[in-house]
Amino acid sequence: MERFDDIIIGAGHNGLTTAAYLARAGRRVLVLERADHVGGASVSAAPFPGVPAQLSRYSYLVSLLPREIITDLDLDITLIRRRYSSYTPVPSDPSRGLLVDNADEQATAESFRRITGDDTEFASWQWFYGRMGEIARRVFPTLIEPLRSAEDLRDLVTGVAGASGLDSSLAELWELLTERPLGELIERYFVDDVVRGVVATDGLIGTFADLHDARLRQNICFLYHLIGGGTGDWDVPVGGMGAVSGALYESAVAAGAQIRTGVQITGIDPSDGTVECSSSPSGILARGSMLYVACAPQSVNSCLDDPLDVESDTAGSQLKINLLLNRLPALRDGSTAPDAAFAGTFHINETYGQLHAAWQQARVERVPDVPPCEIYCHTLSDRSILGPELEGAHTLTLFGLHMPPTVFDAPSATGVAVEATLASLNSVLAESIQSVIAIDAHGNPCIEVKTPRDLETALGLPGGNIFHRSLQWPWAPDPDAVGQWGVETRHPRVLLAGAAARRGGGVSGIPGHNAAAFTLRS
Repeated sequence: MERFDDIIIGAGHNGLTTAAYLARAGRRVLVLERADHVGGASVSAAPFPGVPAQLSRYSYLVSLLPREIITDLDLDITLIRRRYSSYTPVPSDPSRGLLVDNADEQATAESFRRITGDDTEFASWQWFYGRMGEIARRVFPTLIEPLRSAEDLRDLVTGVAGASGLDSSLAELWELLTERPLGELIERYFVDDVVRGVVATDGLIGTFADLHDARLRQNICFLYHLIGGGTGDWDVPVGGMGAVSGALYESAVAAGAQIRTGVQITGIDPSDGTVECSSSPSGILARGSMLYVACAPQSVNSCLDDPLDVESDTAGSQLKINLLLNRLPALRDGSTAPDAAFAGTFHINETYGQLHAAWQQARVERVPDVPPCEIYCHTLSDRSILGPELEGAHTLTLFGLHMPPTVFDAPSATGVAVEATLASLNSVLAESIQSVIAIDAHGNPCIEVKTPRDLETALGLPGGNIFHRSLQWPWAPDPDAVGQWGVETRHPRVLLAGAAARRGGGVSGIPGHNAAAFTLRS
């Protein structure tokens, strides 16, 4: 039986982050992965036969990955900042749309004016995101530090402990964000239905909740989406998500970590760090001083006599559609160039009212009549994922909201959901999206669909939840947890190193970093 200092279960980007940190510290590290490849949900793939297009199959943008991790691990990663934040056609009149241009404040102001009729909403937008930017700058660095108390983090945000004293506007915003449903916050600061919807979507990515849900799941999701990198920007990884996990793999291997794929774990003894595997002749594969769960805890609980704590309601809520287009489609809005509209996040039927209507239908296991969704075009920022023969072609990543796994249980539900979602997209285009979809070598449209059920099967995500569980506030849940790393479990040898850790979720490497920090700084 082999002995290691550390055994990491799961070779997604977080597991690879943990492995790289520990191996670089001189520890003997083993990473075990069930699949035949590394990367987890942070992978690139060529899903269309005979077509040289490497798409980010699951996750697709980077915001939460701290610069410190990139520097510490010498990662060869290039991230591109998008000029355009978002484009949102008005559903009732798609010949008009709201374009948020990060490089042209006056153009953005004029776009708001065309949609709302005056400058009031744009002024609210500037104030709100300016204040949220200040919160991001103060909160984001704490995600790779030991946990603070809720009160300490509040004081950090509001400036109580600073020389300048309390910032009343930040105090009000922080209280609304952390204590009242997100819907109340949005309704406090914004009036227009389209603008409210653009703000609201960041609270609903992969999170099935009403904006007035008293559990505040939508608030937590919103906070994480707006604090990434200390700016809230969502950047394009050059080469796709596979370049991110690939760089982490290279860092871990270069430091001496052993990585084995195709390993099915059958037993874990947290008392002595023994890991059993069906393919091992003796049944016992290895023993580690510390064990790290870098996959969903539910994936290893069947191997534990005393399972890890997990909540019962862990369902995801999204429909992912990958497309390859011969060219970008024309818009009904003739005043906005497609290259600008598709370069940021393109919001489709995501007004505040439409989001609520879709949630009401999905909660009774119906595919929404008009599915809210958003799309993003990787190739407007980075064409390296396409072969030279695909000149003029573009990828589209479509992310559908309010699509929990239960809506896909009815016969033919996936086909119904895809048809309704593409119809939703077509409602704001001057030509159907189907008319510009490329054809693969077998004569089939280049379209790939992933439901929550597909994610559960392919990646082991419980209920297809891209966060492994409901996201958690980035502070200690109780006084005893202050100073901890948010990775601890009831088993002293077992740590959470994946998205289920506190401050997990998204492509961040944060839980992987924090699990390694627990061990290296103990």
